[in-house]
Amino acid sequence: MAHDEIIDLYSGLARAAAGGERITDCGADAFEQGGFGAAGYDDTSALPEGAVRASLGCGNPVAVAELRPGETVLDLGSGGGIDVLLSARRVGPYGTAYGLDASDDMLRLARRNAREAGVTNVRFLHGSIERIPLPAHAVDAVISNCVINLSDDKAAALAEAFRVLRPGGRFGVSDVVTDGEVAPERRAAVEQRVGCAAGALSVADYRSLLRAAGFTGLRITLTADHGDGVHSAIVRATKPAVGPGLEIRPMRDADAAQVLAIYQAGLDTGQASFETTAPSWEGFAAGKLPHLRYVAVDSETGEVVGWIAASAVSTRPVYAGVVEHSVYVHPGCQAHGIGRALLTAFIAAADDAGVWTIQSGVFPENTASLSLHQALGFRVVGTRERIGRHHGTWRDVVLIERRSRASGV
Repeated sequence: MAHDEIIDLYSGLARAAAGGERITDCGADAFEQGGFGAAGYDDTSALPEGAVRASLGCGNPVAVAELRPGETVLDLGSGGGIDVLLSARRVGPYGTAYGLDASDDMLRLARRNAREAGVTNVRFLHGSIERIPLPAHAVDAVISNCVINLSDDKAAALAEAFRVLRPGGRFGVSDVVTDGEVAPERRAAVEQRVGCAAGALSVADYRSLLRAAGFTGLRITLTADHGDGVHSAIVRATKPAVGPGLEIRPMRDADAAQVLAIYQAGLDTGQASFETTAPSWEGFAAGKLPHLRYVAVDSETGEVVGWIAASAVSTRPVYAGVVEHSVYVHPGCQAHGIGRALLTAFIAAADDAGVWTIQSGVFPENTASLSLHQALGFRVVGTRERIGRHHGTWRDVVLIERRSRASGV
């Protein structure tokens, strides 16, 4: 369904709800038996009847967002406002709950419900989830209820959610997903029965888009089974945490010059690698895994202040979950926790990607790197003595590794 058609559909539903009708965007059986609408909420007694009647979700994202007093939360596709009102109650008078919707009719309905509820710490915004009208780092949590599946550009929607979250912020949504590739005839059948399943991503594709946006700590939990491979699900993820004024995000080609400059500065210390000259960007990119590259950047200027990346250790399938990593921090930004934040984010991303061993080699003189890695769960597995000559001197290399707890090895 096209973007304008979706807005027209939900605008019509909003007008019906405003007129006192109970509305659905699914088949009646699915709505009543499949956990859609207000069925997923434990307690709606304090909400206006109109907000409950207009609920069109497939779960209760407020229950999984771990909202705390004083926080700012954004609901993508807020509809009649039920999740915004519940969130406002969770964050309290010193917090703020934003609701974003593309339908003016839904916004009018939501504002009416907020007035009836006497809730004042809410703000309703007109716009699309693919272009959120808020600045970067504006919210602590992003929630959504059976809306992202309707987007015709889900990659953009998830990238925007990542952008507006503060470092360490949480993504917690209810959505409709498939448990694999669904044959066209099965998808047509379920979309006829459960209309709001249109455009649902597979679990694997959802995880891939979340990783590409920069999220880590990915968890997708299937809840209600709607048949034909379609489920309601709770989707959780986190934006990597880092110190004030900084952000960790996926590495881009536009970062090339700054990444290589930091690389060269590290090589110039003589304590980072046997290499003496940073490669070309083409050589660097060819040797690194595309889904495990991150940079730490200054939030105001966009300047890269550190990076981390991984390489495969072998093309043999048995080593598919073993990678070797490198982490470098700008010489003027060391001792500020950037390396630790990058490595923490990388470990979480590696777990998400099914990596079971992260390994590296460190010069024994690089005590800061060894201490950092050991603090984050790496162990020394041995020392290769006089393994190579560096600037005319034979050098030892300490071999370190971290085994993933997530993979069960």
